[in-house]
Amino acid sequence: MTDFAKLFEQMMEQSHQVARAFNPAMESFQVTGFDKLMPTMPRDFMEMMWGNAFNKDGLDAKTRLMVVIAGLTVLGAHAEPQFKLTVRHAMEAGATQKEIAEVIYQMAMLGGIPAMNHALRLAQEVFNETNEEDDA
Repeated sequence: MTDFAKLFEQMMEQSHQVARAFNPAMESFQVTGFDKLMPTMPRDFMEMMWGNAFNKDGLDAKTRLMVVIAGLTVLGAHAEPQFKLTVRHAMEAGATQKEIAEVIYQMAMLGGIPAMNHALRLAQEVFNETNEEDDA
């Protein structure tokens, strides 16, 4: 088994352990409005969990989340609650609205204009929610 395969296996096992720790039923949990159930994790926690905990010389949490946004965009951003949650987490990890939009724009070349437009609409909904919270 390669070092990368071992690393990936460790990451998957830790994800399953976290899901079981929250609630054993969460491993296969699907619900509309999931993005409203799970609050945004604090930046330090994300850095501990997904930053460089597995690979000390690896990507930081912000970069990892931007990669996830890119991947979800290319897939058409069909998993809307997960997409919005990832945008919120990326912002918490230090990504700006402009950086998130740039990543989404870049994905038009791979996922197409409709996928980009859908992802931008979802991201804008998160930006609007965030701006409303800031105004309150």
